[in-house]
Amino acid sequence: MKRARIAWAGAIHDACELDGRLQLADGRVPDEAGVVWLPPFEPQTVFAVGLNYADHVRELNFKPPAEPLVFLKGPNTLAGHRAHTPRPAGIKFMHYECELAVVIGRSARRVKRHEALDYVAGYTIANDYAIRDYLENYYRPNLRVKNRDAATLLGPWLVDAAEVPDPMKLWLRTTVNGQVTQQGTTADMIFSVAQLIEYLSAFMTLGAGDVILTGTPEGVVNVNPGDVVVTEIESLGSLTSLIVAAPEPGGQQE
Repeated sequence: MKRARIAWAGAIHDACELDGRLQLADGRVPDEAGVVWLPPFEPQTVFAVGLNYADHVRELNFKPPAEPLVFLKGPNTLAGHRAHTPRPAGIKFMHYECELAVVIGRSARRVKRHEALDYVAGYTIANDYAIRDYLENYYRPNLRVKNRDAATLLGPWLVDAAEVPDPMKLWLRTTVNGQVTQQGTTADMIFSVAQLIEYLSAFMTLGAGDVILTGTPEGVVNVNPGDVVVTEIESLGSLTSLIVAAPEPGGQQE
């Protein structure tokens, strides 16, 4: 099943896909023109994994990491399908990142790799924007790069894990204004979904609603205000966002 969460008619609703349209839990079918899409589940801790695709590592002329490079993201960063993502004034390079997002379904501690997927509730698409101007360290991006308001989109659907037999065999694609700019496959991950769950749960307890953003393939390009960015993953759908200008208060740049 493909599940969603939306704001509509003054309330937040759970919904699902029915013949390509939204249907609320009570059976109503809302007019999508009046819908605000939210992340399709209620996110808890957000783990983001850097440099996890072999082709992207080669693109940046780095050596593959010896262990997962993980950092956290705050709730302010999260938005849903069709959200507007601000581009600060005066920057030179802001780019998307199409990522498979793994949603944990139950408490997981010291999970072994062969059983790790049993702890997954489902999968969704993430588009995790970054601003290269502020990047000091690819291995541990600072807050100005990766914890910006409305810069991490999730959705539109949470697809049940049972409907994704092998998360390591999915194609990914990004288009900017209808032009394909990024293509890849989850098979190119350095650390698989199961390895990431094993790694994280070895030293901390993962809980229901925790989400792991698993990295992006090569092909990230600069985006500007007015650009429509669509990130797609096989079996999960398409996640759309619009880049908007965001001048700083008082006309000051960061």
